[in-house]
Amino acid sequence: MSGHSKWSSIKHKKALKDARRGKLFTKFIKEITVAARLGGGDINANPRLRTAVTTARQNSMPTDNIERAIKKGTGELEGVSYEEITYEAYGPGGVAILVQALTDNRNRTVADVRSIITKHGGNLAAAGAVAWMFHKRGLITAWTRTASWRSRSRAAPRTCARRATCSRSSPRPSSSTR
Repeated sequence: MSGHSKWSSIKHKKALKDARRGKLFTKFIKEITVAARLGGGDINANPRLRTAVTTARQNSMPTDNIERAIKKGTGELEGVSYEEITYEAYGPGGVAILVQALTDNRNRTVADVRSIITKHGGNLAAAGAVAWMFHKRGLITAWTRTASWRSRSRAAPRTCARRATCSRSSPRPSSSTR
């Protein structure tokens, strides 16, 4: 006998499952809000919003949460305002890096991105210094098993120029386009 009640075990498992679902729903809400703000609240006229809503529905997100996120994006409801920001940087050896971030706080994000890039031997560049080298071809995202990046930064995955892949020793998600 373990000395614990069965309800205690169930309670802990449910709490873990609910935390995971909540985290996933938050991610979907951010994407739906940004898509609605950029392209309007009509699902039929906005392909990015349609994709975000379809993904959320496939993961059993409640319809009222989806509708609330669309209303926040179109301005009908007040809430946190998320925006997409692109930073340009040079990495070690002069490698061009384009960082795309989704944030609710520009100042915190630029500080986090600058800190990460500086720690790895790079520096932020002026607007337009790196972007001319990039042509969006696709998005590759690689997740590692280490979760320490979550606590250090809210920066979005990076994009590297001239290569199909971007190698780094950091346990942070990375994405590449050519």
